[in-house]
Amino acid sequence: MSSSRRRQIRCSTSAVRRSEEAFVTGILTSAEDFELARPWHLTDAADFDAYLLDTAVLLADALRVFGTVQARMFHPADFADFCLLHGLDPAESSARDRYLVNPALQTQLLPYRGEELSGDFLPRLVRAREGGLTLRHADLLLDGALCGPDGADPEVRMLHDRAAEVFRRMLVGAGCGAYELRCVVEGPGGRLEAQARVLHWEDGVVRINDEDLDLVCAVLCAGLYRELPGAALLHGVQGSAAACGEYRPVAWAWRSTGLDWTPAALQLDEIDARPGFSLGTVC
Repeated sequence: MSSSRRRQIRCSTSAVRRSEEAFVTGILTSAEDFELARPWHLTDAADFDAYLLDTAVLLADALRVFGTVQARMFHPADFADFCLLHGLDPAESSARDRYLVNPALQTQLLPYRGEELSGDFLPRLVRAREGGLTLRHADLLLDGALCGPDGADPEVRMLHDRAAEVFRRMLVGAGCGAYELRCVVEGPGGRLEAQARVLHWEDGVVRINDEDLDLVCAVLCAGLYRELPGAALLHGVQGSAAACGEYRPVAWAWRSTGLDWTPAALQLDEIDARPGFSLGTVC
């Protein structure tokens, strides 16, 4: 194994059988972050492209050996703040291990199943970091019931189910197509935002990344729990190949006063949307 791969950012938990261990790694997601991290000697790779090649080999090896492989974005500013807060030397491997397995950051972890790093996986890591920070904010608004060790209390579980049902009705009402949902809730401490890319097939099957679904439901749930105003916009292309290739751009929107979501015309992130369909009419 090359020295570059040996010094890759990683850690694993101990277990009785190696196949049941969890392998956790942090991945630098841009050339800019790679340069910022150079002083810590996280890797011997000469440049970011070489670093990604080494990382891909490391992950492939991990998949063959470990039962679970997970990754999260290695964010230089977050790591520097973490080391400052805990009095750690960022050049020490023990500091990187503590940063990677910090319980407060577990929501940023993604399972790795052999995806191409340069494809959608690196952007997903970036979104997972942003989503993890939003989940922590939502958890504060939910009085710790979202990420707490004992799970959600009955009221939060009920509202979480209601939030998931709101999302489901938006997708069912939209019909088959390729969409992006964006939702915001105006909460104390700042706005909570979530977005999700969705493929809705002709047979009713919906494809969405798990972390995006979790984030959307958490944001909607926090809005319901605290009765906070919010807005949601679903836009994309409606249609399918089964309908003779008929596709049309759509953009629907809804507002919430904190209790119910109703159709409303609005602009969100420079996208203009007309009032959506009534969610109460969707089964």
